[in-house]
Amino acid sequence: MQKQILEELKDIKRAIATIAGTSNLPPQEQLSKTVLDKAAKEFQKLTSMNDQWVNENDLYKYFKGCYHNTGKFIREEFGFSNYFKQSYTYYYNKAAIQDLAKELKARNINLKRYKDLKEDQENFKKKIAAAAMNKKASKGKKDYHLPDYLQDIMTSEYPKPSIEVVKEDLKNIQEEFFTYKLADYIDIYSGNHAMVKYEYHYEKYISNEIKLRCKRWCERFNYANNALELLSKKKANFIPVKEDDMFEL
Repeated sequence: MQKQILEELKDIKRAIATIAGTSNLPPQEQLSKTVLDKAAKEFQKLTSMNDQWVNENDLYKYFKGCYHNTGKFIREEFGFSNYFKQSYTYYYNKAAIQDLAKELKARNINLKRYKDLKEDQENFKKKIAAAAMNKKASKGKKDYHLPDYLQDIMTSEYPKPSIEVVKEDLKNIQEEFFTYKLADYIDIYSGNHAMVKYEYHYEKYISNEIKLRCKRWCERFNYANNALELLSKKKANFIPVKEDDMFEL
């Protein structure tokens, strides 16, 4: 036991010498009063820095459920600028992070859900763009060769549905929302974009039938809203509460 205690004391001495930057000095000079005072000041600096700055990996403590790429998101989405990078790690001003968290809470914004929403919207846009196959010809030198005989292979403009048809489709889709009580499983944002709710801890207890219905409903709802916007240049505004319930409120 005594031997173990002595070894631990040696480890402590080595640690203090390392903090003070005197580990290269002779043992008798490593822990002088001057050295200990210096070590104490360095430790205070480290403690003060830890109180003022938040490590990238600790942002989840301020934004519930945000474990991945949170720093990058707040920098790009909100222009968060009070940070610095050391080696491969970002450090964020704690006071500014706390202010951001408070303001998001005041606006009733769940940052994780907002991140998911932005990602879902971007993925939806990519799908639409890919389906449209609207690629512009590259400038400069051609990277391809077309044979001379290849001409006159066209198609007429695809028939567009009337705005009334799309609105009627949306009306039916919205009715299904209430018929199947999908409000428990789906979030509606800005009245025109739907996302299936997800909670890892309970997801396995939801039937596959409900999961599939919700997924398909969101796809149909987002598709119809996109079509309506293309045709009318206006966005729908679906309020996921029945008129009778709104009156009761």
